[in-house]
Amino acid sequence: MTETRTTLQERRDFESQTLPYLDELYGAALRLTRNERDAEDLVQDTYLKAFRSFHQYTQGTNCRAWMFRILRNTFINTYRRRTKEREILDRQERGVLQNSLVCLESLNRYSNPERDIVHLDLSDDVQRALDDVPVDFRETVILADLQGLSYKEVAERMGTPIGTVMSRLFRGRRILREALEAFAIEQGILRNGLSPI
Repeated sequence: MTETRTTLQERRDFESQTLPYLDELYGAALRLTRNERDAEDLVQDTYLKAFRSFHQYTQGTNCRAWMFRILRNTFINTYRRRTKEREILDRQERGVLQNSLVCLESLNRYSNPERDIVHLDLSDDVQRALDDVPVDFRETVILADLQGLSYKEVAERMGTPIGTVMSRLFRGRRILREALEAFAIEQGILRNGLSPI
């Protein structure tokens, strides 16, 4: 009976401390994955991992930052795995990889260009440029420039020092600027030579 009470109390503590961040976590997951189903899976994985390691969480510390760190790490690990899957599929399509075992779900996911992608109400050119930014830099740009978070808030969410956030933001913005220069000139936002109109 005591064990059941302890388990129930732990569950209640977990829910009361983590569920208030569910919508925020889903929003962040949606921006990272750009797909509703993947965002739901990412949030579910985040809560599962958080519940399993809740005994390691130090009570009274920033639970929100802890949850966002788990979400981010889960996304990065999933992203790396999917990148490897893509490499395998690319090699298979070129005939370099023969007689390999490939996950059918992953094959369908990456060979279906019509799959649902949720955009951030950005033009297609801007969205493509943002998609091409490496994941760590893209996440920093999204949090700072699209969500309007301060360096400190971004650092807490990402679990990185503020200096790292500033560096990643600088590099992410530079990558975006280079990718969007022609688009900005075409739209009349910039003149040749990068001087604003």
